Amino acid sequence: MPKLQLSFHTTFAFKREDILKITQAAAEEKGLGDTLEGLMDRTGLGNKKVMPMKSWASRAGLITANVLSPEGRIIIEKDPLLESSLTNWLMHFYLSFGDKGLQSSPEDPSEWGGWTYFIYKFLPQYRIFSGNDLVHTSALVFEQETTKNLTKNFKFVLRVYTEEQALANCKFLTQENDQYIAAHPCLPNPYLVGYFFAKLWERDFQDAKSALTESILTQPMGLAPVLGISAAATQEQLNALEAHGIIEQRRAVPPFQVIPRWDNPLSLLEKAYDSDR
Repeated sequence: MPKLQLSFHTTFAFKREDILKITQAAAEEKGLGDTLEGLMDRTGLGNKKVMPMKSWASRAGLITANVLSPEGRIIIEKDPLLESSLTNWLMHFYLSFGDKGLQSSPEDPSEWGGWTYFIYKFLPQYRIFSGNDLVHTSALVFEQETTKNLTKNFKFVLRVYTEEQALANCKFLTQENDQYIAAHPCLPNPYLVGYFFAKLWERDFQDAKSALTESILTQPMGLAPVLGISAAATQEQLNALEAHGIIEQRRAVPPFQVIPRWDNPLSLLEKAYDSDR
């Protein structure tokens, strides 16, 4: 039976300014392998807040094993205050996988918890919804959870996408009164989309020299749902990747195929920031 797996935040919401304090500490020689008191002194975060913020930063792909991840090192160099929408998109990308990262996808996204269920199962079906809609629908999946606990925890997820101090500038979700709308994301540039695609390719196709376009467009935990767009719009993104030399498409005769042309996903991440200046 799926478990919600959202208690890592205790009651502390995602705030970029607090995530920044954690990443700055991770960039120091000691990293985050310090005592609780040491981390409190170095980050200025309270004893109950510092570990949840470390969990947020880890799930957001910025730190791993108490130091900056390769992505985190690039981001601290290119966007030292975590202000860019590119950084926000990258954090959303990794948050969407719960604490599992880019492991092989489960058969059912809900196996990885509430966040993965929300991005990869709920939103593709409900582009306009209320908080109550989310709670009532998820209660059928996470049967062990009380309505109170579902309401509390999904509220933290929704706040990540709707608060300016979090990831609102991605417009992955927008809010109008009590309704949430997942229809008009402010998509990142092709190099960051290319980075996402390259990481998903590593997960789904490993060293394959090509993959069927259809399998890419319909992957349940693939590019379309993590960008919050349709399969048709995802094809437009593939066209943009091709125009930037990131992939090649074979579309003369079906079945259509995609061929990777990048060298290293991290080089695409660097180009994303360099081309956005």
